[in-house]
Amino acid sequence: MTIEKMKGAVIVQPVIKSSSELRKNYNKVAEICRNNSIPVFLTRNGEGDMVLMDIETYGRREADLATAERLLLAETTRLMGAKGYTVDEFKNNMLQAIKQGAGRNG
Repeated sequence: MTIEKMKGAVIVQPVIKSSSELRKNYNKVAEICRNNSIPVFLTRNGEGDMVLMDIETYGRREADLATAERLLLAETTRLMGAKGYTVDEFKNNMLQAIKQGAGRNG
């Protein structure tokens, strides 16, 4: 894995291994995934074939994707004319919901 800095941003170069490398050195490839929290791209006959990542990285990526989908839905709904809330309205709604929730658990 190579890490480069470019105008203040950190760019992680992808790790690419052949599928035969995975067969021969599974533990080494898995360690790269776990220790660096990055996917390893696997090739077969010189062509991209699969992506391997540790379960924690996969979980984070799935959570990020779900968040992005919710944001996209909210933005699409807003653009279609759905009612929005001011910061004060949102705050008051949240405080009211907390009070109602506390009353039920109470």
